[in-house]
Amino acid sequence: MSSARTEELAQRWAAVMMPNYGVPPVALARGQGARVWDVDGREYLDLYAGIAVSSLGHAHPAVVAAVSGQVATLAHTSNLLAHEPGIRLAERLVGLVGVDARVFFCQDGTEANEAALKLARRHGRTRGPERTRVVAAEGAFHGRTLGSLSITGTAAKREPFEPLPGPVTFVPYGEVSALDAAVDETVAAVFLETTLGEGGVLPAPEGYLAAARRACDRVGALLVVDEVQSGIGRTGEWFSCLAQGVRPDVITLAKGLAGGMPLGACIGLGAAGRLFRPGDHGSTFGGNPVSCAAALAVLDTIEAEDLLTHVKSVGERWASAFEGLDHPILAGQRGSGLWRGLVLTQARAAEVEVAARRAGFLVNAVQPDVVRLAPPLIITEAEADSFVDALPGILDAAVPS
Repeated sequence: MSSARTEELAQRWAAVMMPNYGVPPVALARGQGARVWDVDGREYLDLYAGIAVSSLGHAHPAVVAAVSGQVATLAHTSNLLAHEPGIRLAERLVGLVGVDARVFFCQDGTEANEAALKLARRHGRTRGPERTRVVAAEGAFHGRTLGSLSITGTAAKREPFEPLPGPVTFVPYGEVSALDAAVDETVAAVFLETTLGEGGVLPAPEGYLAAARRACDRVGALLVVDEVQSGIGRTGEWFSCLAQGVRPDVITLAKGLAGGMPLGACIGLGAAGRLFRPGDHGSTFGGNPVSCAAALAVLDTIEAEDLLTHVKSVGERWASAFEGLDHPILAGQRGSGLWRGLVLTQARAAEVEVAARRAGFLVNAVQPDVVRLAPPLIITEAEADSFVDALPGILDAAVPS
């Protein structure tokens, strides 16, 4: 099939868009469920859902109805006025956390982490004027604004934009001894992901988050858990940290929360939820009625269709199939639920991404040797199996002859 339309849009993109993303190889026209079609009519199974965002897939009836109904009623209020969808959503999130908590809504994950950083500053200064240091993990990703970038543990991302806010100490992810050594009375907060997402879908070792909780309690620092990718069902749990028995002081959310609409949340548990004072923080578009209505539809659908159980079931099915696949460039898999990393024996993830796309599957080369899979939570067993069946041929095509 001709790719004339794709090529035309690529040329138009390059002529007007800043070059920070490069020119995308695919231009999508529409989606339905876990499938999308490009502007030239080619069909793909979407296995990364806009980087773990489209939790209910594309054009889900519940999200379409919620967004359409809300935008026809009230689309925006700013943060100077209240609206029912935002209050209901905050109530739902507090209920899912299961303890006293307060919510701040923003537009995305980096803004949620910016809010958490400001909470950390507020908290630190209740302990002393110089208590501003943050501890974060090497390989972590928390966003690209200057604040969230300052705690992102990849030097190549940070260095072009230094000096950044600080001080920040980076420790090897998963090493309890290094974390313990770094956390002292100068630390305001520790920021961690339950699984390194951009770092290659690398889960924390068992007991690591609990050790971080103990270290923070020892010195009176906040524990902030970034669940931007992992939260709201991606791992088969509402919040993966709470499922591990670890209660942080702050949880940050975004991505799959509103099923494709822009929405982030910073949830302060207990005393952390009352650190902000009037005027301390805000967001013009954050928590707008349309995004909140979409998020309520997402939460309702996950509950009504028992998608948490489905995510675990299909995820385990995938894990078993990938572990049983013998191919010279596939070293194994890791992750949880519908958040998987295919680990390669060679740095050929980019080639696997291209080969998968040609075979009708959208995947993400998240690291040179790791391919990330984060499909819509509604993906069927048959759709998941179709990728397993195609994977040997995809891997073959990624290896030079």
